[in-house]
Amino acid sequence: MLTPDTWQKSSFSGGGQGDACVEVAHLDARIAIRDSKAPRRATLTVPTATFTSFIKALKHKS
Repeated sequence: MLTPDTWQKSSFSGGGQGDACVEVAHLDARIAIRDSKAPRRATLTVPTATFTSFIKALKHKS
């Protein structure tokens, strides 16, 4: 179950209110992703391995 304290904001969330980012939640075998500006809207869930590969690819591009 996802609770408000389950979600983590990116450390790169931008200035101001810090709401210009995405939030992630670790589930059993999946990662849930949502827009921090609209937390009650739909979330995207992906397998943990897929999310890990995505993050590695982003870091490699930097």
